[in-house]
Amino acid sequence: MTDSQAYLNRKAFFDHLITVYGRKPVLEILQDTNLKIFRLHLAESNRKVGIIEDITQLAKRRNIEICFHSRAELSRISRNSKQDQGVACDIHCPGYQPYQQVLEQTCQQPMAGILIALDGVTNPQNLGMIIRSVTASPAYGLLLPSKGTADISPLVIKASAGTLFKGNILRCDSLAKALAEFKEQGYQICTLSSHKATAIDQFAPDGPVIFVLGNETEGVSREIEALSDHRIGIPMANGVESLNVAVTAALIAFRAF
Repeated sequence: MTDSQAYLNRKAFFDHLITVYGRKPVLEILQDTNLKIFRLHLAESNRKVGIIEDITQLAKRRNIEICFHSRAELSRISRNSKQDQGVACDIHCPGYQPYQQVLEQTCQQPMAGILIALDGVTNPQNLGMIIRSVTASPAYGLLLPSKGTADISPLVIKASAGTLFKGNILRCDSLAKALAEFKEQGYQICTLSSHKATAIDQFAPDGPVIFVLGNETEGVSREIEALSDHRIGIPMANGVESLNVAVTAALIAFRAF
């Protein structure tokens, strides 16, 4: 194997890692033998008693590499110095990947199906519930921007009921850029709207589709609206104007098929 190929293989492996922080979340993750843990990170300042000792012993029994860091180093790993409690771990999740990997597959063999994309969903509980619904549905996965969206945190993991590690989550820095590239590969972009929209049960796409769900209060941004091919709506009764974004995601992920 050449050095360049070895580098690409290593990069591909690290692209599938999710870092989780916090003592109780990490302990629960270590207790789940179905999850592949790559590495455990501990602050050198941790007292080796109680839950820290439990975490350490679990990692040793599972032959998981344990790395010790200064408090500043651990904060850079967890990206949340206020809540990491001196503990983090890296989980290998095959479905957690840069969106470009799916685009490459699409170029080789067109993918029928549905993606759900999020534009500014900032509530961690909503994000976790959306991940759970999309993972449980026939939809292929979730397109998740790194900016303007809730970070993957213990709250998100709890709300997802652990499904965060099972489904396909496609990461992107810019949602607009990612959507434009998917459009080039034949995907239709649909935004959810209550104005001049086609009812979801009357929408019949002739190819793969990405449904974009917007911010909890402001909806889809103008930049993303400009990329939209269709406006889709969910018919409401009794004067109700809208649904919670997590409920909407569940309806779309299941009903659109």
